[in-house]
Amino acid sequence: MKLVRDHIPEIIEEDGRTCYWRKVSDHSEHMLRLKHKIIEEADEFIENPSCEEAADMLEVIKTFININGLKFEDVVKTAKKKAQKRGSFQGGVILGEVYERTKSGRPDTAKKTL
Repeated sequence: MKLVRDHIPEIIEEDGRTCYWRKVSDHSEHMLRLKHKIIEEADEFIENPSCEEAADMLEVIKTFININGLKFEDVVKTAKKKAQKRGSFQGGVILGEVYERTKSGRPDTAKKTL
């Protein structure tokens, strides 16, 4: 069984087929099913970058936000603020190791923080 969009069982029935389905049992199961779904949708987007696949990822993210009592608009505002302050992921920056500095300004390799 996998998490699908809410109207999929109806669409299957309208197509003359039948299916077994159920709703998630609780918040914990919903979160777990969404976790698996976002991975599935990300894999599909990587294989076929398109608005259709991006929309599927966005729908999963919106559901994560909603079922945790957050507002999508608030998340978008927060994302903009974070992007202005810390940047985005579009530059492809990969962080290696981080060290404390010695008094002389050199990296203190004994004090690795990442």
